[in-house]
Amino acid sequence: MIATRTAFTILVALCVVSVVVAQDDDARQQPDENPRYTEKLDHDPNGIGKFYMGREIAHVMGFAGAGWLERTEREEEEHLTLLVRSLKLKPGMLVADIGAGSGVIAMRMASHILPDGKVMAVDIQQKMLDRLAANCKKNGIENIVPVKGKVNSPNLKPGSVDLIILVDVYHEFEFPYEMTLAMAAALKTGGRIAWVEYRKEDPTVPIKLVHKMTEAQVKREASQQEFGLRFVETINVLPRQHIVIFEKPGPEAETPVPPSTSK
Repeated sequence: MIATRTAFTILVALCVVSVVVAQDDDARQQPDENPRYTEKLDHDPNGIGKFYMGREIAHVMGFAGAGWLERTEREEEEHLTLLVRSLKLKPGMLVADIGAGSGVIAMRMASHILPDGKVMAVDIQQKMLDRLAANCKKNGIENIVPVKGKVNSPNLKPGSVDLIILVDVYHEFEFPYEMTLAMAAALKTGGRIAWVEYRKEDPTVPIKLVHKMTEAQVKREASQQEFGLRFVETINVLPRQHIVIFEKPGPEAETPVPPSTSK
């Protein structure tokens, strides 16, 4: 029975991940003049044909995939409780869940940052935000704030956020360079960004290839000098994903240590 259910779940995952919906007018792609991106006609059918640092950008999961995000098997398959525990949340933190979808992760984090903490739940799809708000109301959660993002900006205040979490979403960003620049600007000094991505290194992870990322690729993209981020650690406790943590260091981290004069 378990094997049958797992096989069905994998089949659903493979089918639903590539569901695409039309974005709202203010979130549609603008003319792309950034030379960091290239396009190819011959590409993975699950990708958009746009490449960034050697990686093809995947199609966005649409509102039709909300049910898959909320599936009861997800805890067993992805260990969401362990994921949230690994983030080291503290009361009073301001956390941004970018690509929050219907709020599965945001709602799990919300209780860990009470009484004064908030989760800014960012998504570009208004239908997802509406479903998230309904889920919060149903569960009596009041410290989650829906935020309508754009394809090139999460619409977060500069220097305001303690932690940004990206669960299986960064690989779908149409403008990853612009988004990372904006996310880094939104962090407080000492703030962190957690990239949670299906491991491309592991062929047994039952997700389409373009929806996976290697640890090395995440590091390569996040380490660009203009972002001002520093790699902290990769947490490998989840069955299918790695958690790659970067932080925004303070000015003292950039001060060179003078050579020792002792003999």
